[in-house]
Order: sequence, then C-alpha cells, then structure tokens
Amino acid sequence: MKNSNIAIPATLLAIICVQGGASIAKQLFPLIGPIGTVTLRIVLSAILLTLINRPKFLQFTAQKWKYCAMYGVGLAAMNLIFYMAIQRIPLGLAVTVEFAGPLFLALALSRKLLDVVWALLACIGILLIVPWQSDHVDLMGLGLAFLAGMFWALYIVMGGKVAKIMDGKDAVTTGMLFASLVIIPFATWDGAVFNLTPEIFAKGLGVAILSSALPFSLEIMALKRLPAKTFSILMSLEPAFAALSGLVFLAEELSFLQWISIICVIAASIGTTVFNKRGSHEETTSNL
Repeated sequence: MKNSNIAIPATLLAIICVQGGASIAKQLFPLIGPIGTVTLRIVLSAILLTLINRPKFLQFTAQKWKYCAMYGVGLAAMNLIFYMAIQRIPLGLAVTVEFAGPLFLALALSRKLLDVVWALLACIGILLIVPWQSDHVDLMGLGLAFLAGMFWALYIVMGGKVAKIMDGKDAVTTGMLFASLVIIPFATWDGAVFNLTPEIFAKGLGVAILSSALPFSLEIMALKRLPAKTFSILMSLEPAFAALSGLVFLAEELSFLQWISIICVIAASIGTTVFNKRGSHEETTSNL
C-alpha cells in the first residue's frame, strides 16, 4: 500500500509536467521545428541528469546496458514521433490517440475481466475523440500519434524491466544518453536546431526539465512500484491534461463529443486504479 500511495501521486505529477512542457514545446515549432525541439529536450535532459546523478557506468552489467539501450530507443522514438504528430493535430487529440499503445499493453497484460472492461472503456474514448466525419482530419498526424503510442508501450515495458535491475536515477540518465545518440543524427539532418538564440535555448531548457528530466524520473519510480498494466491505464489521464494544456496555452479547442471521450478515458483510469488498489488491500488482508 505504501509503495502504491507513493507511485500514484508521482505518476500524476509526471503527467502534469509532461503536458505543460509539451505546450511550451509546441510554441517552439515555428522557430526550430519538432525535430529541433525534441533534440533540445532530450539532449539537455541527458546533460542535466548526468551532472546531477553521476551514474557509475563502469559497474554496469551487459544486461543493464542492453535494457537501458532499449529503454532509450523507445524514449527517443516515442518523443520524436509524438512531436511530429502534434505539429499536425491538436495536443489533446494526439495524446488520446497515442494512448492506444498503453491501452493495447494493458489489454495484453490483463488477467481479470474487470481489467478488460476498463481498457475497453478507454478504447471507446479513443474512438470517440477522432473526428471521423471531418474533411480536415490530418491522417498523417493521427498515424504518427498512433505510432508514438506503440513506442510508448515499449517505453513502459522496458522502463519496468530496467527499474527492477538497477537504480532508477541511473536508469533514466543512461536511457536519456542513449536517446540522445538516437536523436542527434535526425537533428543534424534537419539542421533547424542550429538556429538557436538565448530565448529559444531558455525555453528548450524549460521543456527539458518539465517534459523529460523530472517526469521520467518520477515515472521510473512509479514503474518500480506499480504493475505495468496499472501504470498503463493510469496514464490515460494524459489526454485530459493534454486537452487542458492545449486549451489554456495554445487555444486548441475540442468538441463536446471529444470531451466526452476524454471522460471515458479518465473513468477507465480511475476504475483500474481504485480496483487494483482494493484488490491489493484484500490480498494483503487475506495473507495476514
């Protein structure tokens, strides 16, 4: 219970940080584009975390390097593709479609009928938010958001594995370094990141702290204490925070039906959290 009580607030704080950072990041798109923005975010985060955490790389085993590399690749791909998606479609819509990845993961890991019910409710929410009848739907943006969701699932799986075999701070730092190695070639090819000004750098540093350094540290803490399926559906609160951030900071409005879809996803998140917590309490009581 104690571990769960720590993990859930950590996950919620991570969600708030990520979506607030994403709103700031989208404001940088006209200046350095999505690739330049995500490069600033990941590389600056890697530098900050390395300076703060100082991982003992020489003590890493081959398994730790392997897991950190896969964790970093998932992290880089998830963020790069997601930023390309929100360049084309509203933040709330992109995050809701992206949630298909954690949703499929939750379904795959479910062993109880109630888990499937919550995941299906979230699925209904995802289907409702897509403006199927609109002639202005950016299919490329939707596709990119869905693909980002698949890498989100990989990030959750590998984050859970790496958190079990090494210190969370070392895992996040090393993962961010691998993510930097993946993203730098794209930034070099794109070239927009070289158009830096002090103002752009300051905003990029804010994005790095809000969207990567702080939330990924909180998430690795949560992944060590929560089952992957619980974490996956708990993350369904992301669309609501994304929609609110998009509305407040970017003036991106959603339709009434799309807000209903977000409520469905939130209901699924609350349901799985409450019932998993209750189930854990009952199991603990029965073992006494």
